[in-house]
Amino acid sequence: MKLLNLKMSALGILASISASNYCFAQQGSIVVNQDKKITTLLEAKKEMNKNEPDSDRYKIQIYNGNRSSAEASQREFNANFTDWKATLEYEPPNFKIWAGNFRTRLEADRALKKIKNKFPAAFIFKPKK
Repeated sequence: MKLLNLKMSALGILASISASNYCFAQQGSIVVNQDKKITTLLEAKKEMNKNEPDSDRYKIQIYNGNRSSAEASQREFNANFTDWKATLEYEPPNFKIWAGNFRTRLEADRALKKIKNKFPAAFIFKPKK
């Protein structure tokens, strides 16, 4: 009985090895042929979306406090991050620095991950304006 189990195990291993020789992975390449006008249209759409109302957009607050420190934070932010514009907002009694204008929470999360390295107190919010 043990001999039969040993033979069956050996036969199974041999079958697996020989079957694996006949299995090959496939490789390929993809070529995308795209009209150059599509890129132009996407850029135009991005520009149009910048002018939409901010009510359904996300922003990142990087500072909240007095005016002089807020202006210093804004200068530091603009020097370190050129992808997003930082604006100075006044909500009595504090000045706030808000950055970006993100359509989705995912976009804002990606930006926040980068911004948190320089401004650890930064957070995402939706303005009420």
